[in-house]
Amino acid sequence: MLRLKNLGSGSAGNATLIEGSDGLRTRRLLVDCGLGVRQLAARLDQAGLAWGDVAAIFITHEHSDHIGCARSIALKHRIPIWMSHGTHAALGSPDFDGMLHIAHDLEPIDLGCWQASPFTVPHDAREPLQLRCTDGAVHLGILTDLGHASEHVKTQLAGCHTLLVEANHDPVMLAASRYPLFLQRRIAGPYGHMANTATAELLAALKHPSLGHVVAAHLSAHNNTPALAQEALASALDWPPERIGVARQTEGTPWISVGMAG
Repeated sequence: MLRLKNLGSGSAGNATLIEGSDGLRTRRLLVDCGLGVRQLAARLDQAGLAWGDVAAIFITHEHSDHIGCARSIALKHRIPIWMSHGTHAALGSPDFDGMLHIAHDLEPIDLGCWQASPFTVPHDAREPLQLRCTDGAVHLGILTDLGHASEHVKTQLAGCHTLLVEANHDPVMLAASRYPLFLQRRIAGPYGHMANTATAELLAALKHPSLGHVVAAHLSAHNNTPALAQEALASALDWPPERIGVARQTEGTPWISVGMAG
């Protein structure tokens, strides 16, 4: 069994739990540590978990809303932490006291009863990675913080049963926002963040009969709304808008079982 629970998603901090179990073992991976130490502990507690229940941490890239308190957590609780060489270098190559593992494009991370396979994405970071996870029966795709869906991205997410995918902004809202022009261009550019319309195009390409659940993530607090994201993504899949989940900044999502329809 494979399931996920987002703990918070947005520019104020990101973290997602992925849990796999084979009936004998249960292993959990925390993807990103962008929330504060106390907030992460509180949201783990709300899920009935503590740091001792987390087998490993995976950092997608070095931006503060993703790296956050990762080093202090890894060191304090002796949790192995994975990131790309580029991400580690962008952080100044800090010492992780033996806890650091370097992740590479398409080299699976073995978590015992399931695997997480990193893949590169186009984003304005040193060497950003996202994840495809599987227990051998079902597949989960995690995709945020990218400016466009490259062919590599599409290949890695093909056939996934559940997707947590960035729907950062509505293009009309961004263009009418108070953001300076240089920032608008960065967000909307090929190494920025995915608009609702771009994510909808990606979902149309990834649509298949066994896709059971899609969660919109990393929504802009100023340039998007859950309703706009749901409407855009649902239209690409011929689903009702309420079937699209939303990972919210303040409470994330409930547990979502991979492969089960929303």
